[in-house]
Amino acid sequence: MLGYLIINIECKSNIQFIYIPNFRSVMFNFIQSNMKKYFPFLLFLFILLSCKSSPQSEELKTLSGLNKSNFETEINGKQVHLYILKNNSDMEVCITNYGGRIVSVMVPDKEGEMQDVVLGFDSIFDYINTPNNFGATIGRYGNRIGEGVINVAGVDYQLPQNNFNHTLHGGDNGFDIRVFDAFQLDDQTIELTYLSEDGEEGFPGELSVKVTMKLTDDNAIDIQYTAETNKETVVNLTNHSYFNLSGDPKNTVLDHLLTINADEFTPIDSTFMTTGEILNVEGTDMDFRTPTLIGERINNYDYDQLKNADGYDHNWVLNTNGDISKVAATVYNPSTGIELTVYTTEPGIQIYTGNFLDGTAKGKKGINYDKRTAICLETQKYPDSPNKKDWPSPYLKPDETYTSRCIYKFSVKNNSN
Repeated sequence: MLGYLIINIECKSNIQFIYIPNFRSVMFNFIQSNMKKYFPFLLFLFILLSCKSSPQSEELKTLSGLNKSNFETEINGKQVHLYILKNNSDMEVCITNYGGRIVSVMVPDKEGEMQDVVLGFDSIFDYINTPNNFGATIGRYGNRIGEGVINVAGVDYQLPQNNFNHTLHGGDNGFDIRVFDAFQLDDQTIELTYLSEDGEEGFPGELSVKVTMKLTDDNAIDIQYTAETNKETVVNLTNHSYFNLSGDPKNTVLDHLLTINADEFTPIDSTFMTTGEILNVEGTDMDFRTPTLIGERINNYDYDQLKNADGYDHNWVLNTNGDISKVAATVYNPSTGIELTVYTTEPGIQIYTGNFLDGTAKGKKGINYDKRTAICLETQKYPDSPNKKDWPSPYLKPDETYTSRCIYKFSVKNNSN
C-alpha cells in the first residue's frame, strides 16, 4: 500500500507531504530495527501530529463583545453578515445588512474607557424574532402617513395601517426587515443597496436605494442616502438608532441633556398623527433651545403633547435650513462626558425617548430594555408630509435623485465645559 512521509509539521499551519513508494513496509522495517534508538523522536513526532486535531482557538469578538458568527445566516435567499468599521481613533461601529442596522457603537468616555452607546442584540435571530427598529434604516417612508393613504400623480394608494390606523415606518414589512446588498469599501466605509419593488407595501414605483455609512477619524458616523425611481413615489429615509450615552442601558436617559436647534415643532393628536399645525416652542415643554434635562418635564401630563405621546415622540422644525454644517441637536451625558452632535440636510428631526420600551426586549449582554432607556434622533421630512402640501415635499420623480445626509458625531467634554 502506498503511503506518505511528513516533512514539515507546524501545529497552526498546513502540513506538507511528499510521496514515497512502499512507505509502509520501509517504515516498519526501520522502526523494528531502530526502536530503542529513535523512540524519543517517534514520540515527539506523534505529539506534533496530534496538534492538527486540537480545537480551534476561540472566536475573536468585536470590541463591543459581538461574535460575527452569530450574525451569519440566510434570509429569503440572501446572506446576512456583521460588518465592522474602525477608525484611526479606535472607535468601532458594527453593522448588519439585515435592515441596514447599526448594531453597536463603541466610543471613548471622559476616562478613556470605551462605551457601547446604542441598543441592539447579540444575535441576528433576536433581531428577526423580536419586533424592533433598533439601529435600522427606515423606509420607504420614515415616520407616519395619515390613515395610510397617499396620492401620487392623481392616484390614491392605500398603504398598510400598522400603527393607530396609520402607516408607520413604511409598513409591517419596511426596509428594517429587508436584506441589503453590502459592500465594505474600506475599513471605515460600507455601502448598502436595496431595490424596493413597485407596489412593495403599497408604494408606487421601483425604488433603487443606496445607503453609505462612513466612520470618520473625528468619531462621526456619516450616513448618506440616495434613491431613484422609475415612477413617481414618496421617499423619506432615516436611521432609527437608540442611543444611551451612559454606556449602560440599565440606566434611563432622563439625566441626559438635550438641545434642539428649533423654534417650532409639529404637534400630534392622541394617535401620534401630526395635526397640520406648526407651533412655536416658546413657553412650552417642547423648548430645548438651551441644554435641558430630558427628564425635567417629560412627565408633565397636564400638557397635552406629553400626554398624547407618553413623553417625547415629536418632530421639531429645524432652524438649519438644510445646512449640514449647522448643528441640529446635541445630547450630552454628564456621567460619561460623551456628547452626540447631530447634523442633517433634512428639515426636521424626530425625538423619541423610548416610551414604548417595556423590558420585554432582552438586548446585548442580556440586559432588558426598559422604558426611556434610550433616545432616538431621526432626521426626516415632517410626518405625513404627503398629505400636508405646504410642508417640505417627499415626492420623487423618475428624472430626480433623492438625497439625504445625517451625521452622528461623538465627542467628550468635561462637566465644567
